[in-house]
Amino acid sequence: MANIALLIAGGSGNRMKQDIPKQFLTVNERPVIVYTLEVFEKHPEIDAIAVVCLNGWDHVLWAYAKQFNINKLKYVVKGGEKGQDSIRNGLFELEKHCDKEDIVLIHDAIRPMVSSEIISDNIRVCREYGNAITVIPCAEAMLCTEDGVDSSSLYPRDNLKRTQTPQAFKLGEICDLHRRALEAGITNSVASCTLKVEMGERVYFSRGSEKNIKLTTIEDIDIFKALLMAKRSDWLKG
Repeated sequence: MANIALLIAGGSGNRMKQDIPKQFLTVNERPVIVYTLEVFEKHPEIDAIAVVCLNGWDHVLWAYAKQFNINKLKYVVKGGEKGQDSIRNGLFELEKHCDKEDIVLIHDAIRPMVSSEIISDNIRVCREYGNAITVIPCAEAMLCTEDGVDSSSLYPRDNLKRTQTPQAFKLGEICDLHRRALEAGITNSVASCTLKVEMGERVYFSRGSEKNIKLTTIEDIDIFKALLMAKRSDWLKG
């Protein structure tokens, strides 16, 4: 049974307001996507990497893979119009080459601080339960609102989890889920875990981290730089 990382890098990054897609922005002389690729490249349990890439950027991706020695990159797939389309494109391509019992870890390419421990726990939970969704606790007070202006009720935060990626599944089962979702008219689910729940199925939790941030805004890039600096400082002390 193989473990395959499927990185989703098909977005144009409009919220970042940059000419270059956010997954290809350079931070400390390295593109964001390279940081993400390197974590999966170095993980001993990851056998192969596939990337769903923004149209027209595939040649850039292959060049980076060569430059930064990402030897596990085996497949580059064209992105879709929406996130669900991109994930489906990647899964259906993997289905042509891999076993249905293989585990596929679907991960946002713009979560470059994913750790080896997060990946390991994601694989462990998926092996035990059949799927795994990386989550962290909800630490904030959660208020309910109908109009976005005010609130008079709250929701117990202990009953909530904040989802991250990776999200791991058996390849055959997640491909089947996507086919059934299309038949049911579900075409714009925001994540693999939400698609699973919308289709009436149960998901299981693996351990995430507050550091496993998703780079969506310029402020997130600043946080990423600070985390990199802290990581370098820890490395120098060690």
